[in-house]
Amino acid sequence: MKKKVVLAVGAHPDDIDFGAGGTIAKWIEQGAYVYYLVCTDGSRGSDDPQMTHDKLAGIRRKEQEQAGKILGIKKIFFLNHIDTQLVSDFKLKKDIAKVIKTVRPNILLTMNPALYYSEMFNFINHSDHRAAASAAMDACFPLSRDRLTFPDHEKQGLRPHKTKELWLIGFEKKDYIVDITKTFDKKLKAIAIHRSQFPDFPPVKKRLEEIAGYFGKGKGFKYAENFTVIKIS
Repeated sequence: MKKKVVLAVGAHPDDIDFGAGGTIAKWIEQGAYVYYLVCTDGSRGSDDPQMTHDKLAGIRRKEQEQAGKILGIKKIFFLNHIDTQLVSDFKLKKDIAKVIKTVRPNILLTMNPALYYSEMFNFINHSDHRAAASAAMDACFPLSRDRLTFPDHEKQGLRPHKTKELWLIGFEKKDYIVDITKTFDKKLKAIAIHRSQFPDFPPVKKRLEEIAGYFGKGKGFKYAENFTVIKIS
């Protein structure tokens, strides 16, 4: 069986850890290679009056690298677009397609571009999340598939690639449920590293337990994560 290779695309440091860290840890423990692609510099999310754009960007990058080591991420790619200004334009899609052709994943995992808000868990989905997910979906299919789309990629030795599956992180209706009971603690440890975003971690931990418990309920799992899985022909 071909080794599982996963590219997880998020808008900010912590996005993929929060939405899919348990599943990713589980895959890695099973022998998968998992790569992260973080689209923005994460430089806006701070209430500290002494914080600067550049300082926060550096902090968040280090936090993501440390969290990645906990989970076992093979490599993290950073595109460094400005936080809150991400747009699903052709440049972003090209950048993502280049990474797809570089790591050649079986699975591309990202957020759900159609989710504007969650009634179930009462939050508005960040515009950067939607932009990153939309661009990742288009980069996955058809842009990284067709050799004539980005001829300069071919000149760089990057061949077209057909990703087999697209996994979208779900926070609404239960769809494809993954049992993360055994890797939930590792997910919590990874998210706790993002101290700039979660300085008061106990309420975050409780929220994560509620979400993972909800998706596990009815399946016999203590904790689970939820996805929509699209098979790409």
